[in-house]
Amino acid sequence: MLVFLLLSNLSFSGAVQSGIFGGREAKPHSRPYMASLQIPTHSTPPGHHTCGGVLIREDYVLTAAHCHKAEVVVLGAHNISMKEKSQQRINISEYTPHPKYPKKQLPVGDPRNQEHDIMLLKLKTPAKLNKYVKVLELPKKYGKIPAGVQCEVAGWGKRVLGRWAESVLYEAYVTLDKAANCKRIWEKYFNQDQMTCSISDGREGVCQGDSGGPLICKQAKARILYGVTAYTGEPCDNKDFPEVYTRVPYFLPWIKEVLGMNNALETPGSDRSWV
Repeated sequence: MLVFLLLSNLSFSGAVQSGIFGGREAKPHSRPYMASLQIPTHSTPPGHHTCGGVLIREDYVLTAAHCHKAEVVVLGAHNISMKEKSQQRINISEYTPHPKYPKKQLPVGDPRNQEHDIMLLKLKTPAKLNKYVKVLELPKKYGKIPAGVQCEVAGWGKRVLGRWAESVLYEAYVTLDKAANCKRIWEKYFNQDQMTCSISDGREGVCQGDSGGPLICKQAKARILYGVTAYTGEPCDNKDFPEVYTRVPYFLPWIKEVLGMNNALETPGSDRSWV
């Protein structure tokens, strides 16, 4: 079974590559929390998009741990191929992957390559919040959202595997799948505590370059940052493999520890839902 990480034009052996396929162009700046993680280049603008991320505080971006090659975060962007006045390009000063994420790639087939795939990036200078750049709040508590709920994904990744990544932000709707179904298909690669997944209908979803971008679900009239994009099957529109996300609520204690937030919250072990 082949597993693909969702990096843009970067791959690890044994990992699947995935961006938004299908979907639709997002209304410009309608998702002001979105971050483009880039590697500096000599092009104009000077950066190559590798992953997505989400601004959770003025000085921190949440993304996937396998997105560690990025050096610059671009905020306030819609078209990353242009120098938009709304954009803020900020260098990354600290990389904090989850301590249990492998420090180096393990042998192909080792499920630990997919587990604890979450990372916090500290910005060298805090972002300036405005109508183009805003924070997406963390979930208030630990909990699981049930299968069947429709959620949103967004990114600058490839719309069709093998083509260049998109310059403008795209978005798509996905529906959460049952954890048992994902476990049956992905077997040892799917950790039911740490991960959630969405049904792959072959029409729209994540593709190469969307790693680290947010999975946002609506519960009780609130929009919940429920996951960060992790991996999927190849090609992107493969109906046989659900798309997998690292579940943010499970990692809340660790995230809050890194951010220095000491307020109490529920800890993993409770299977409480928001509904």
